[in-house]
Order: sequence, then C-alpha cells, then structure tokens
Amino acid sequence: MIPTDAVPLRVVQWTTGNVARATVRAILRDPGLELAGCYAWSPDKAGQDVALLCGLPEPCGVLASGDVDALLATAPDCVVYTPLHFEPETVERILRSGVDVVTTAEFLTGHSLPSGTRARLEEAARAGGASLFGSGMNPGYAQLLAAVATGICREVRHVRSVESVDVSQFASDANMDGLGWGRPLGDPGHADDVRAAVAVFEDGVHVLADCLGLEVDRVECRVDFAAAVRDLDLPGRPIAAGTVAGLDVRFVGIVAEREVIELHQRWVMDRRLEPEMLADHAYRIEVDGSPQVTLTLGLMPDQPLETLTVEDMHGIGMTITAMPVVHAIRHVLAARPGLLTYADIPAPAGRL
Repeated sequence: MIPTDAVPLRVVQWTTGNVARATVRAILRDPGLELAGCYAWSPDKAGQDVALLCGLPEPCGVLASGDVDALLATAPDCVVYTPLHFEPETVERILRSGVDVVTTAEFLTGHSLPSGTRARLEEAARAGGASLFGSGMNPGYAQLLAAVATGICREVRHVRSVESVDVSQFASDANMDGLGWGRPLGDPGHADDVRAAVAVFEDGVHVLADCLGLEVDRVECRVDFAAAVRDLDLPGRPIAAGTVAGLDVRFVGIVAEREVIELHQRWVMDRRLEPEMLADHAYRIEVDGSPQVTLTLGLMPDQPLETLTVEDMHGIGMTITAMPVVHAIRHVLAARPGLLTYADIPAPAGRL
C-alpha cells in the first residue's frame, strides 16, 4: 500500500552537495515527507542547519550530523542518498538497519559495480527488509520514458534513448573529471577511461531491459571523440584546440547477437568540433517497432530567459536529477525488499 500524507514519512538526507540542494528543497515542500535528519561527510558541516547548507534562504531547524549510528537509531523510513560516488559499504549498512534507500549516486541495478557487490547489496536489503532504488535523469528516468514509449507498439524490435547536450556550462563539475576533456585525440586508453567513468549507463541498459521483460546477454560500450577547433576558455576546464571537446558514448544491449537497446550520450563543449558532432539539446526516444515511435523531451526554465544565469541552468540539471528519486519514495516504501528498478514500482509522478 502506498503511504499517504496522514503520517509524513521520515526522511534522512545523506550528504549536502549539489543534488541535495534540490532534494532538500523538495522534501521540505512536501507535506507527506518530514526531514528527520541529515548526514554530512565533512566535520565542519556537523551542527549546521541543513537548509542553510543546501543554499536555502531560511533555516529548517534540522542540524547536520556525522554520526551514522545516531541517524539510523532514529529509525527513519527512507534515506535519500545523493553523494557524487556510491559507497556500497555505507548503503549496505543502511539497508541492514531496515531503512529504505533512494539514490542518485551512480547506482541503478548494480551491474556496473565490482563483482559480488550487487549480490551483497541484495542480501543486505533482504536481511533488513528494506529496498534500494536508484535513478536520476539519465541514466534512470530517460529509460522509464523509453519503456512508456513502447506501450503503444504491437511489436518492438529496438529501443534507443538519446541524450544530446552542450555541457560547457557544467565544465567544472566534478562528475566531468573522468571523461578526459582536453586529452589528445587518439590518446591510448581514453575510450576505456570514459567507459569506466560512466559505467552506470550499463545499469541503464538493464533498467530498460527489465521494463521490457528482457535479460540482455551482454552490454558493449562504443566511444567516439571530436576535437575543439579553437581554444575553449571554459571556467575550471580550459580545452586547447585540437584536443577532445566532444564525446559520443553508446551503451548497447545485445540479446542472441542482436542489438536491441541503445543508450546514446552525446556531450559537447562547443558547437564547432572536428569531426562535426552536433548537439540537439534534448532527450529523444526512438522505438523501432509497429508503429515507429519518436518521443522528444525538451526542458525550459520557468522564468524569463533574460533572467537566466549559469547557476539557474545548473539548478535545472540538479532538479531533474533529484526529483525522480524524491517522487519515488512512497512507491519504494510500498514495494518488496531488495533491489528495485522502474519495472518494480508504479511510474512516479509530481504532486500538485
């Protein structure tokens, strides 16, 4: 049974970084959720008001803590886990304590984690009677859209989800560090480094396969590069002409030697690249089926464009990363124990 607003669900926020700015704001605004605590990794954040740590103008009265045992002892209903990187040992500990976890931190199914990690997370969840659900915009919510797009088809042969964006406004973000921007074209090992940095997209293939009732035999990653044709003076990440400023990354799910699912990411730091690598500034779903289906998701700010700042653009990115897991909390609490994907819960929706 899906919980109602009659008794607010007690939520602990885990870390206070960029995504937390969106999740904390959403939790505080939702009458069905109560911010019951917050874990802060940095000792200098302990004892500070969570809302102020997350950039909100007014305090909320909840103080951050570095004491994991104390936070879990309050028996929250759910942890919203949003650090940049996924720490399996920490999440196992939370699950074993009987607390559900929703996360944006590089986890959807666990297939891309080191060998044995997924099984340990599943065992911890079942031991604690808890559930673990991961999402974000892409990978995550984009694969839910892809699954929904197939719902009008009599036959489905291939499904592709595409993210095609100019990421220059996010150049300095830490999640860009492993992609090798500015490396020479043809640099040995670069493609392997990119795959390792975005390995969670392999999970996205499994999420979509799960929604379609498939089990893929393997997932292949294919990477192409494009170079800047001029020096790019990007804040925190200058890129010299002739070095990598465009990435085309495809994770392909294969069943019986046939390609059936593709997650295609195109990220560029400039409009002018060699070879040409144009960004559509949208998310697109393409279904090869009967009928053929194309679904395009465009995003626009809810403010006059002339007032838009780089910080506002960054905020939109964090919002679409955060809201899929916040909206999923009620469904996750009502679901079976274990590792969950969008195939296991109703499609989360926003609340009016």
